[in-house]
Amino acid sequence: MKFLTACSLFVFAIAAAAQTITVGKDNKTVAVTVTDEVYVPADIATVTVGFIGYGSDQNQTYADATRVSNAIVDALHASSIKLDAIESASQSLTEIDSDDKVRYSKGLRYRFSQSWHVTVPAESAADTIHTAVTAGANDSGGIEWKLSNEDAAEAAAADKALAHAQKIAEQYVSRLKNKLGSLVYVSNQIPQRSLFGAMLNTQNASLSGKSRNLKPLAIVPEKITKSATVYAVFAIE
Repeated sequence: MKFLTACSLFVFAIAAAAQTITVGKDNKTVAVTVTDEVYVPADIATVTVGFIGYGSDQNQTYADATRVSNAIVDALHASSIKLDAIESASQSLTEIDSDDKVRYSKGLRYRFSQSWHVTVPAESAADTIHTAVTAGANDSGGIEWKLSNEDAAEAAAADKALAHAQKIAEQYVSRLKNKLGSLVYVSNQIPQRSLFGAMLNTQNASLSGKSRNLKPLAIVPEKITKSATVYAVFAIE
């Protein structure tokens, strides 16, 4: 499992969330239940980019929106992001309510918004946001961090829990002046999956034309937690 080598992962031992030890008098066994976790840096990022625009009439608002929309997508393509990595999330052209007195007083009557989900390697998340914002995406910044290989991370958590279980069993058996034997039975109980990945929101980030020489934001991929519970039974010699 090259993906989970010690060099490429930050794997940390934690105190077992649950430890249950039972001893079978008849068959001389010891059973241990241990939960452990691994922390894996995300290697995939789904970035949300988009824009909001306003106009005095419907046709002009839509015309302006099409220019900004195509400029953003063209910029993403020019940065070597593949077409199938970009998915439309939402688009809306609506009339501004008269209660919006600030915009209404400026003669603005329509609002257009559009957004996309862009999936890129985690290390490209900052550059993707930077590219989109400098092209006009003034409502961007959400990031969902993911793993390309969840199974490998779960397997690493199970392996760590099993090694932890063996260590606990050895300590327990040694106190009884006995020696731990071979592994008789093991069950890997993977906890129910949850929606992992946080959203990092830049809250309407935008850059003017004079600021486009700025560096991308400093963004570090999130570490994703995977846990496993192992029930292991060892023989006692």
